[in-house]
Amino acid sequence: MFDKFREECGVFGIYGHDEAARMAYLGLYALQHRGQESAGIVSSDGDQLSAERGMGHVNDIFKEEVVSRLPGRMAIGHVRYSTAGKVSINEAQPFSVKCSYGQLALCHNGNLPNATEARHELESDGAIFSSTSDTEVVLHRIARSKAGNLTGAIIEALGKDEGAFSMLFATPNSLIAVRDPRGFRPLCMGQLDSAIVFASETCAFDLIGAKYLRDVAPGEIVIVDKDGTHSVHAFEQKPVTQCIFEHVYFSRPDSLVFGRSVNKSRHLLGRFLARECPADADIVVPVPDSGVAAAIGYAAESGLKFRFGLMRNHYVGRTFIEPRSQIRHFGVKIKLNPVRDLIEGRRVVLIDDSIVRGTTSQKIVKMMRDAGAREVHMRISCPPTIAPCYYGVDTPTKEELIAYQHSTDEICKFLEADSLGYLSLKGLLEACGETPGDLRNTKFCSACYTGNYPTRLGSKVQTIREREDHSSLSLTTD
Repeated sequence: MFDKFREECGVFGIYGHDEAARMAYLGLYALQHRGQESAGIVSSDGDQLSAERGMGHVNDIFKEEVVSRLPGRMAIGHVRYSTAGKVSINEAQPFSVKCSYGQLALCHNGNLPNATEARHELESDGAIFSSTSDTEVVLHRIARSKAGNLTGAIIEALGKDEGAFSMLFATPNSLIAVRDPRGFRPLCMGQLDSAIVFASETCAFDLIGAKYLRDVAPGEIVIVDKDGTHSVHAFEQKPVTQCIFEHVYFSRPDSLVFGRSVNKSRHLLGRFLARECPADADIVVPVPDSGVAAAIGYAAESGLKFRFGLMRNHYVGRTFIEPRSQIRHFGVKIKLNPVRDLIEGRRVVLIDDSIVRGTTSQKIVKMMRDAGAREVHMRISCPPTIAPCYYGVDTPTKEELIAYQHSTDEICKFLEADSLGYLSLKGLLEACGETPGDLRNTKFCSACYTGNYPTRLGSKVQTIREREDHSSLSLTTD
């Protein structure tokens, strides 16, 4: 319904708490924005693992009677939006298995671009899969490992891929956190009294009253058991390439991600955007919710008035009944509505975090004009998105990305805006904490803006080609 990159997944884990499953439930509740298709929790009472998974939102799945079936002082949990694989209960994580290393559960935020090839190899060797998820490939590799212990098997299984993985493993008596050597996806570590906690974002810590300690370092394995907390660095060292889109859109603004305030980054995105792409206008209006922080920054830098000129309906369900008679732009209208008295007769700077296919942006511009806006100037707090992500984000094919084959002027014409401006890659990197100057050695992955992928991609993944190789995308209004 909304033309956006889709959130990937979120993970949460806790060791050494009397109400581990309830803490996991609350942690997942805070991470719900990272995935709304399914959720699951696995707990341990010290002897065996117990699992509960379901389709839908965390609060709908984990009622009191469900949480009561998850005993013990350790738990890991997962919220999912599919970046690879189908939508069904079979895909819901954490996955639980029993192998030569005993009972084992795993949840994963990220993506393994070479998993398709690995899956085919395993299937030809007799492996049986119950899901389409790349995460299950890791479990098969661990089960087949000849390493002397589970940590060694995990190292062997994950050392074969250059993909993105922030993972939590649970055994009956240990919790293991693992982050890939490039640190694509976030994973932070905290403490709640004497319990150790892990989460994709620190907003999960805030809800349960845990203290943020640090990030799990790229390439680090953290093992928590009865003997305490131990750290292992066993993967080949790689250049750090953290996903910059976490700061642009995915993460909650009240979180620390990669050790930095997301709200601070987004505020600076707006300030730098105002410097690079000023507009002769009256008010600044965000596309809620992800455009709000950047719009505040844009207004502060430009001196224009900030106004909530678009209202978002936060109670739109996964599905809704459409009327038999067609309502123009119904999908967008049910989620957003302009405030006419703020818009009418004014020149509006409309701030959004990204343009993907452009269809929703076009409809929002039309809504602003229908509400009486004299002019609509579209401003985007990141560079043009020209390439898909293969590291844990659900993105369209490059042919579906409007900026892949079209100039800013062409996109502006399609949107029917008076002007269109994107933040530069330099501005994006500096707003997210990079030192001004030589940005070639950035710690961020910006492949979706450049087409330059930091890892080898599997043969089943289509890589970006030159724009001239493609026929023109038809830009028509509906």
